[in-house]
Amino acid sequence: MPPSDTSATADPIEPRRPLPERLVAALAVFLERRVLVILFLGFSSGLPLALSGSTLAIRMTDVGVDLGTIGLFSLVGLPYTIKFLWAPLVDATHIPVLSRLLGRRRGWLVFTQLLLMAAIVYLGFIDPVIDPWFVALGAVLVAAASATQDIVIDAFRVESLKVEEQAAGMAWFVSAYRIGMLIATAGCVALVAILEGYGFDTVQGWSWAYAAMAGLVLIGIGAALAGREPAEPEGMAEDQNAALRVGRTAFDAFAEFLTRKDAIAILLFVVLFKFCDAFAGVMTGPFVISIGFDKLAYAGIVKGVGLFAALAGGFAGGLMLRAVPMVTMLWFAGLLQMGSNLVFCWQAIVGVNNAALAVTIGVENFTGGIGTVIFVAYISALCNDARHTATQFALLTALAAVGRTVLAANAGYAVEAFGWVTFFAITAVAAIPGLLLLWWLQSRGHFDKPRAAPQI
Repeated sequence: MPPSDTSATADPIEPRRPLPERLVAALAVFLERRVLVILFLGFSSGLPLALSGSTLAIRMTDVGVDLGTIGLFSLVGLPYTIKFLWAPLVDATHIPVLSRLLGRRRGWLVFTQLLLMAAIVYLGFIDPVIDPWFVALGAVLVAAASATQDIVIDAFRVESLKVEEQAAGMAWFVSAYRIGMLIATAGCVALVAILEGYGFDTVQGWSWAYAAMAGLVLIGIGAALAGREPAEPEGMAEDQNAALRVGRTAFDAFAEFLTRKDAIAILLFVVLFKFCDAFAGVMTGPFVISIGFDKLAYAGIVKGVGLFAALAGGFAGGLMLRAVPMVTMLWFAGLLQMGSNLVFCWQAIVGVNNAALAVTIGVENFTGGIGTVIFVAYISALCNDARHTATQFALLTALAAVGRTVLAANAGYAVEAFGWVTFFAITAVAAIPGLLLLWWLQSRGHFDKPRAAPQI
């Protein structure tokens, strides 16, 4: 299968056309049926994360579970980190009946969403005080079903959308994902309060609120049914032994990627491109509180202004990539991320000022939104073989998370050693290795249109 071209969009907007026509053409991609399906799948993807995480912690606190037990529940998010381990199963197998009726990807989508609904209902109707271990089991089931749904959605998105639609699809996906998370956190808690006002006790309120959240997964099922099944690649015959097929898919996914030109440099770039953003991001909350802002400012500005800025940034990134070459947008996003960290240096000098914080958070989330959409579009273009899209994408996103988890783990110690101004200056400098790799890959022809042999 020929590789996706990441040097530019596959169907670029003709630059000689008048600017208004070019803008209309760029905006029109957001209303394509394929792209709108990804919007609703994004909502379904964002909904369950908090139900086994932060919302579950609030629920357990609300019914009187001790803090030590609540802290241990952070481990239930492990499936999101290791999901690449079972991604080959999604690539290599079909779901009985559903795959025959809907196709390989949509069959898996509906299957995982049905599992997700059942797991959320189960989790909601177990009392955390009486059966904390069964609640832990329910949380793991929700996380595992949600992580599997993410594997399938990512593969479906990459295979369904044209190259020029990837950024727009990701912009919609990120926006809907955040809305799904908002409903699963603030919306779920508010619903419990409403139910308590109608006479339900706290345990019942949480149970029925979780049931309502499970019902919202139907939005994702509707999107899966409305979508069109991507073309199935050759070599997916069901007469092979299932275990052999899964093992072969896993091996081929890794082998195919590692034999590409400059494969190691590409993997390092995936790890390092968003590192400066992640390095600063893990300390944003502590920074805001520690320099003197109150919790109301944190909630209203960091979460409120931040949400709208991130949505706007994602939309802007999707719009720009419709008409600008991928490599140019990666440079633009990388430099923006670097510059946005320096704005935090200014905020540390200014101190407690709500208007300044709104500017800082707005800039950081807007540029981060652009960077996320462009970067995920780039990763999507790397996964150009439909035989193992899910496996390769899950692996690349796991590598991208290394910057947020392992590499940024010492951020707190850096703050203690250098202070906030110097710390954020260091995080800006942390963008340089990724930019150097971008320059090197560009000089090696990584973003050129493929000729005799595939470049990526």
